[in-house]
Amino acid sequence: MMADSGSSEEVAVIGNTDLTSTESENNIINTMVEKGTSLLRKMEINVAEAEKRTGKNTVNMQETYTVYLIETRPAETVPEGGTPAAPDTLWRRYSEFELLRTYLLVTYPYIIIPPLPEKRAEFVWHKLSADNLDPDFVERRRVGLENFLLRVASHSVLSNDEIFYRFLTEEKGWREMVLETGFQDKADSRLKSLSAMFRVKNPDKRFTALKHYSDELNTVISQLLRVRARVADRMYGVYKVHGNYGRVFSEWSAIEKEMGDGLQSAGHHMDTYAASIDDILEEEEHYADQLKEYLFYTDAVRSVCRKHELIQYELEMAAQDLAHKKQQKEELATGTVRVFSLKGMTSKLFGQESQEQRESRLAALEQSIQEGEEAVKEKNTECQEFVRTAWEDIERFKEQKDKDLREALISYAIMQISMCKKGIQVWSNAKECFNKIQKERTTDPRRRALSRASKAPWRRHWSDPTRKNAPAHRHTRPPDPPETSKPVNCPV
Repeated sequence: MMADSGSSEEVAVIGNTDLTSTESENNIINTMVEKGTSLLRKMEINVAEAEKRTGKNTVNMQETYTVYLIETRPAETVPEGGTPAAPDTLWRRYSEFELLRTYLLVTYPYIIIPPLPEKRAEFVWHKLSADNLDPDFVERRRVGLENFLLRVASHSVLSNDEIFYRFLTEEKGWREMVLETGFQDKADSRLKSLSAMFRVKNPDKRFTALKHYSDELNTVISQLLRVRARVADRMYGVYKVHGNYGRVFSEWSAIEKEMGDGLQSAGHHMDTYAASIDDILEEEEHYADQLKEYLFYTDAVRSVCRKHELIQYELEMAAQDLAHKKQQKEELATGTVRVFSLKGMTSKLFGQESQEQRESRLAALEQSIQEGEEAVKEKNTECQEFVRTAWEDIERFKEQKDKDLREALISYAIMQISMCKKGIQVWSNAKECFNKIQKERTTDPRRRALSRASKAPWRRHWSDPTRKNAPAHRHTRPPDPPETSKPVNCPV
């Protein structure tokens, strides 16, 4: 209970009690222990395939869309030589995944909900299709949707949600079931959250720092994806230009007899190198999708921060309202008015209230103050519980983020190294082809005879090169031939 009107700020601060380092470590350990109780221990989940369908939408217009096959089976150990049980299957549209995630966001505002893969391709290089029905894009989205389900199923809290379990096991009637929960009425409006962000007087410094970090992480990953797209564009051009080497070498081989085979082989290596870029960049897209997942994760982190701001703002408003009521009670009891008010002017114009009226108002204020104290206490407990559970999940997310991004970056670096090694190997093979051309030319007996005949007749070794300590390849020029006698023209 509050003692006086000056304690409103102290009450608003109660929800910002910091966790000690020991408590934070315990939260991480507890979260790791709870992972063992997730749904994945009981059920295997995968999104097996995607299928394109055509049908009518809500406004009775024809549309083409994609559905995804979800397979689930009990996680039982199959005996050696045995056959695993047939999986249960059902089809889901992307919009149903969106509905599930929205339900989880509203129902569990203190949890960083895993993001869905992008609905339309972003940060793509110019040769990659941005069509959401493109087979390669649909395949990457299938992988992303499976990852989303596995993220939720591995979470200690989300995996126990009944709506999520029904999403995996009941194809018909699920949408009506989730709408019957009334989660849409609990959703906070964006305007309300925006108002709380600007009007909260005492934000928690940890959540403020986390919000700034998520903004900066979003910026960094966005820049990284843009750089990667530009590099992919240029790399694609460099690889495809190597195809011109192959064409030129092939044309050159047609006009050469001795060099033809080597040039043709070198051209084949260049064609193979040029064609390999398509598979390389397709593999790169999967690493880009891992970065995009954490790009979208930043919005989930900000959502938790916004919810805390809203709860903190409601706590401050309840404390402020309670302080105002206590001030009214004090003024009514003492008959003094601290600030200008309409009631104070009315009392001066029309006289003071009677004793009975004053006692009646005091009783009403006392009742209202008791209700206000209960409301502040309830909001304070809600804020404390939100801070505790949210920070528990934030610590879990930090550990997951560091591990996933480290592995993704290492894998990306390994892929780049492998790609460079392939380029080195291609040019090494081309070098071998060129070396064979030279060897063929030097081992041809006819060419050796022509080479010897073309040498100057005076070039000889002055000593036997096989003799011990004899200087090798030392040449001397033979002396000039003696001058012959020339007829002398005598003057007549």
